[in-house]
Amino acid sequence: MSKHLKRLVAPGSWHIPKKVQKFVMKTAPGPHNAGALPVGVWLREHIGLAQNASEVKKILHQRDVIVNGRACKNPQMGLGVFDIVSIPKLGKHYRIQLDMRGNLVAVEIPAESAKTRLCKIRNKTTIKGGKVQLNLAFGANVLADNTYRAKDSVVVTLGDGKTDEGRFQIVDHFPFAEGNVAMVVGGKHSGKVGRVVEIIKTASSVPNRVVLVDDSADERFETIEEYIFMVGRSAIAPELEGSA
Repeated sequence: MSKHLKRLVAPGSWHIPKKVQKFVMKTAPGPHNAGALPVGVWLREHIGLAQNASEVKKILHQRDVIVNGRACKNPQMGLGVFDIVSIPKLGKHYRIQLDMRGNLVAVEIPAESAKTRLCKIRNKTTIKGGKVQLNLAFGANVLADNTYRAKDSVVVTLGDGKTDEGRFQIVDHFPFAEGNVAMVVGGKHSGKVGRVVEIIKTASSVPNRVVLVDDSADERFETIEEYIFMVGRSAIAPELEGSA
């Protein structure tokens, strides 16, 4: 299987030059959707830490890039919305977010903010012993009680990057409910943040719709449930502080 694709057909959310070279690194299969940005492309095209694939591999081999609390070794690993990337040797920490044009961008954050990440609950299952397991959208699982629901968001700890101690402990919870704040992560309103004012449920195969209001622009807009990512409980979303 090819590890590259033509730049001309690369997802627009990657926000990379299309005609500089013919090919670009392809994203490996993983928890994020097809638009996930490969770590190698991010290092080279977005922050300029590497000039070519060889330099990318050398950086990753030295365990210099930490993604969601774990050293990243695969340059094709995909980065998606709200992933946390740290480069300890530079003292730099980033959160991957969407800008108002739907492009994946890295927002620099303080070291303290890099100790946790925001996660959407994809679904939950009951495992051996009757325990409830939350299956998170970025591929991790965490044990919890039955108060959490699919489509809610939780804030979890990422640990120290060396061991699993203290990893994936829930420290906050943003329910999928009217009155709370959400970011849109797909469709024509991608990147917008608004307060959920109505959840319109449909008794058919048509996706449920969500109506939001952007209080800062006094604008109402609508999207489908799949594109909603809860980020806070009020008009000020704590997980987005410091974003561009």
